[in-house]
Amino acid sequence: MAETARQQLFGTKVVEKKSRAESSLARVLRYVFLRLVTLFITVVIGVYLTILIANMGGYVDQIKRGEIREAVQMRVLADPVLRNLPADARAKRMEDLIRLEERRLGLDQPFLLRSFRFLESALTLNLGRSLQMNSDSGSRQVRLIILERLPATLLLFGTADLTLFFISLFLGLSLSRRYGSFWDKLSVALSPLSSAPGWFYGIFLIVLFAGVLRLLPFGGMVDIPPPNNVVDYALSVLKHLILPVTAITISSIFLSVYSNRTFFLIYSSEDYVDMAKAKGLNDRDIERKYVLRPTLPTIITSFALLLISLWTGAPIFETVFNWPGLGRTIYQAVGLFDTPVIVASTVLFAYLLAITVFLLDFIYAIVDPRVKIGGQGGGS
Repeated sequence: MAETARQQLFGTKVVEKKSRAESSLARVLRYVFLRLVTLFITVVIGVYLTILIANMGGYVDQIKRGEIREAVQMRVLADPVLRNLPADARAKRMEDLIRLEERRLGLDQPFLLRSFRFLESALTLNLGRSLQMNSDSGSRQVRLIILERLPATLLLFGTADLTLFFISLFLGLSLSRRYGSFWDKLSVALSPLSSAPGWFYGIFLIVLFAGVLRLLPFGGMVDIPPPNNVVDYALSVLKHLILPVTAITISSIFLSVYSNRTFFLIYSSEDYVDMAKAKGLNDRDIERKYVLRPTLPTIITSFALLLISLWTGAPIFETVFNWPGLGRTIYQAVGLFDTPVIVASTVLFAYLLAITVFLLDFIYAIVDPRVKIGGQGGGS
């Protein structure tokens, strides 16, 4: 009888565990579905607003029509056959050519209708053709333009943000051990310097190290003409990276160090840290297990936001350094009213931001056991 009771109790526990597992799985799947729907709606709204802003509610269409009319007039004047036609016939031919070109670009349809078609194309990454810009290969495909410029931006901001992230993490932890020291007070005093953007410091660095000392290049990504040897090419790129990476680091390092130092100080004063010290644990173990571990969610969030900045670039910053990346491309596209390129860049940023926010919830649950996906009071 006792053996039978134990087997029944064991079977009951197995059923309860299975039921809890199925309930947890259902909760996670429901959360994932709702989260994806919410993020997708957010992306749709953001992309559509970008389309409206980039097209100025239809004002850009007027600019396009003016450009089409001017181009057709130039074509007619350059064609001897059309130029020698009677005035009425020539004018009619010009209007026919203008309407044909407008129909080809879809300008014969209402802007509201075209905006929703543009939205569908943008969300499916069917980015179409640029209106003014060309890729290095001469193509006007927006996808090629973006993909050609993207690696340069990833290289620049990836190097700068990773350097900034690890330096600020190391210095923040180091200063938290020396609270009240000269270096700690100096870092606090210098934190307002991070209010200036990177391009502001970049201008001074270019004037000093390129213009006066002539130690580093003024801008660009590689020497002209580019070296043929792989090693020399890599060294040339590295030389061109020094000034922009330094400018980005200077513009953010003080505030990042101050934020990390303050955050580490807060967790260092917790009761469980004092208890660990009372047990005789060494400082390294205390920092790793009792200070760094609780700060992981915030550290991961900071790093994720840095990764997002890799894709967006910085239009003014890349323009100052003449860096052939996505940021300078966006800057040029805005000046040329090139709506497809502007929207394409925004779509990439919106998708990356949504994916990052989505993944952060799961990463929080992994690094912090207190966070339950889809549960009450959890990280959702």
